[in-house]
Amino acid sequence: MKPIFAKKCSLKKYNMKKVFRFITVLSLIIGLSFTSCVSSKKFMASEARVDKLQKDNAITLGQLNECNAQAKILYGEKANLQNENAQIQNDLSILSTESKTTIADQAKRLKALQDMIQSQKNIMANLQNAIAEALMNYKTDELSIYIKDGKVYVSLEEKLLFKSGSDVVNPQGKEALITLAKVLNGTKDITVMIEGHTDDVPIKTNQFRDNWDLSTARANSVVRILTTDNGFDPTRITASGRGKFHPVKSNETTEGRAANRRTEVILSPDLQELYKLLFQ
Repeated sequence: MKPIFAKKCSLKKYNMKKVFRFITVLSLIIGLSFTSCVSSKKFMASEARVDKLQKDNAITLGQLNECNAQAKILYGEKANLQNENAQIQNDLSILSTESKTTIADQAKRLKALQDMIQSQKNIMANLQNAIAEALMNYKTDELSIYIKDGKVYVSLEEKLLFKSGSDVVNPQGKEALITLAKVLNGTKDITVMIEGHTDDVPIKTNQFRDNWDLSTARANSVVRILTTDNGFDPTRITASGRGKFHPVKSNETTEGRAANRRTEVILSPDLQELYKLLFQ
């Protein structure tokens, strides 16, 4: 009986060990399964985080590249602005130098112009005085001498030079013109205009069709006495007739008409040098 009981006990112990082993293996399998499950979730989470980091890194890298590109553009623009600014500064420096030179040149030309104008004024004033002194024996109702617009006017009344309706200079008028020619011949750098004037009383003769014709003929007569008879340079003198169209007084009175019947000797300074200075 004992061996059988012993055998049963031994068998029971073997079964118990077998059960214990099974439980141990099962526990190990369950543990490994649980561990494998947990590890798989962590792996997936890590993988997702890595993927997000890669995407973020790609975005950041793109933004960085864009910033670098913009920085290059801005750097290029800055360099261009610096070059433009340097060019502007250089241009301003050149303009400043040229401006100073121009201002100095203009001041010099202005001074020369003022000196020349003053010189012309002095010449004309001296000429007026010389003519007035030479013709001082003539009455004021026969001739007058004055300066107007920088020119010297010698206004000779009709009664000093001509008979009514005639272009022939009388002896007294010739004497006045001879005296005037002596002054003009001694004066350089002037030009002379002889202008004939009449009143508005119509005239029509076999010799003159109208007052314009008469005024022109009288101016020509004076020119011939100054040039042909007294040697004044004919290239410096011009004759013109103004007729009734430039009166100095009203033609409503006898005195006014007498004043309008005149021949004017207009002396002008030679302005060639002045023009050269102005337009050089």
